[in-house]
Amino acid sequence: MSESVSSSRRTLFKRMAEIIGGLAVWRQVRPALAQQAVSPETGQQIVRVMRPYDAETPVREFTSYVTPNHRFFVRSHFGPPAPELIAEANWRLHVGGLIEHPLELTLTDLKEFERVTITAVVQCSGNGRAFHRPKVPGVQWERGAVGNAQWTGVRLRDVLAKAGIRPSAKHVQLQGADRPVVSSVPLFTRSIPLEKAVHPDTILAYEMNGRPLPLLHGAPLRVITPGWMADSCTKWLTEITVQTDEAKGYYMQTAYRVPVTAIQPNSGLPGTSMVPVEAMVVKSLIASPANGDQVGRGPVTVQGVAWSGEASVSAVEISFDDGKTWEQARLVGEDEPYAWRQWQFLWKPAAAGAVTILCRATDAAGQVQPQESPWNPSGFLWNGWDRVSVMVQI
Repeated sequence: MSESVSSSRRTLFKRMAEIIGGLAVWRQVRPALAQQAVSPETGQQIVRVMRPYDAETPVREFTSYVTPNHRFFVRSHFGPPAPELIAEANWRLHVGGLIEHPLELTLTDLKEFERVTITAVVQCSGNGRAFHRPKVPGVQWERGAVGNAQWTGVRLRDVLAKAGIRPSAKHVQLQGADRPVVSSVPLFTRSIPLEKAVHPDTILAYEMNGRPLPLLHGAPLRVITPGWMADSCTKWLTEITVQTDEAKGYYMQTAYRVPVTAIQPNSGLPGTSMVPVEAMVVKSLIASPANGDQVGRGPVTVQGVAWSGEASVSAVEISFDDGKTWEQARLVGEDEPYAWRQWQFLWKPAAAGAVTILCRATDAAGQVQPQESPWNPSGFLWNGWDRVSVMVQI
């Protein structure tokens, strides 16, 4: 047998083993998926990809302040790690790099740090990708790859302080235990600037809405970077590395980057003109009535949610004439720095027929939700006006 044939056979057997291993992991995580992925008729999740499981929340569920765990959107590139890798008895968090004292922490060790709870929106960078024109590749998220939850854990800065950060440190690399089925696929490795890592509101979360972090949401530990997109909120966290540079690799140097300035679709772009996705942009959604609903003469309560990155929402406006005129909605409920604001508008339809309702938000930094979001080749950061069409019956 020739060397080339032998090498090809070894490669084939290796890939078969990797695929079989991936199927084994799939069988182990199916019970978690069964709890999360209810049938489409229940309206609790909209499945976009089955393996790995990627699903969004129907927007009509966003009439509550906190998104329940079982309805919270799910996104990963490879699916959860094998359960034995993240079982509490086996799991460890390793902290290394430009520090004075390398750490290996159990979950019990982590819980000895000060416990903090932060309510924060977590949103996939690609939420709304399906609305970009021309269309771009990737999971075709519409409106529901976002949620608002109470996250409990410890401050990342407290862990880093225990390790002792060296003066040359500028970035913190984050690595989870999830792995691609095929070893040639790059790991999902991300990093955040040191100033974000040591911000007092950046936490390592082990609870979600008062319960242990679910498997599909990163158990036993995930990062929460309030105000930033979810690509920085590494799930199944096992390694923290303090370093001088951004993380290397595909998911930091190529993926999850956006143009510095607006570009024309498909115009081509040098890599130096791209920057990592970080803070969220101002955005609002109409949760009720839903698209296609029939409503009476009224009054009809139009309601939804609005959020921004590191600035609070200052206003939400509603239009019934395609944006020619706008009326102020009322901000209601809780007002927390990184959470979404609920809003309501009491509408009395003037006549029967089809009506399209638009909404837009403004934040305290003066950002206004635009009619259309700037196009980018990955479809990130969509925040165009939200709209639903209803039929008024009188």
